[in-house]
Amino acid sequence: MPDINFPPLKPKVVLGVAAHPDDLDFGASASMAKFAADGADVYYLILTDGSKGSDDRSLTSKELVKIRQEEQRAALLVIGGKGITFLNYPDGELEVGIELKRDIARQIRNLKPDVVVTMDPTILYSVRRGFINHTDHRAAGQATIDAVFPLARDHLTFPELLDEGFEPHKVKTLLLTNFDHQNYWVDVSETLDKKWQALKSHASQIKNIDGVRENFTKLAEEAGKKAGYKYAEGFMRIDLN
Repeated sequence: MPDINFPPLKPKVVLGVAAHPDDLDFGASASMAKFAADGADVYYLILTDGSKGSDDRSLTSKELVKIRQEEQRAALLVIGGKGITFLNYPDGELEVGIELKRDIARQIRNLKPDVVVTMDPTILYSVRRGFINHTDHRAAGQATIDAVFPLARDHLTFPELLDEGFEPHKVKTLLLTNFDHQNYWVDVSETLDKKWQALKSHASQIKNIDGVRENFTKLAEEAGKKAGYKYAEGFMRIDLN
């Protein structure tokens, strides 16, 4: 069952932060759809331009950026999201630097989310799943954690944001997407279909949607068994004091 130490999440504002278009839809879109259905305002912040993610040699990077942003906008509509911001850092070159942290902190102060969702930067690789975690994913997760605490919180950090009118904000809960280790699960039994619809939007990235659906249905079933739900998405949850 879900960790009894965690109260249910009923956020008013949720911000998802990820490296590329499609990252949040793979990792958390059913949960985002659940939050939206329950009345939350859901926003996405995409850090890179997604300009490298294709093996189609007929596409230029500029064309790919446009395609992927259109796909992400379509996916956000599917899950009931309210808005999206693209920062357009170069794909494959994301680094955990002060500029990136400031840009994320700016959006946190602007939107004032109760919950921030991002990728777990501690995942370097998974032998079980046979993959190496993308360098941009790790950078996005680490920079977001740093922006959540303490950079968005402290008024003496980034005084230029105060000059821009962005007051400090304290995020209540951080959810990290992690397919191997979780301590909290969101019941997505009613919104899992939204995940497939969102992922279908990313046609430039997903050539076999049926295979993706099969794999992620199994993940949702595994997570659901841990939590006592039919389907679930699992996270590492951190509640900030």
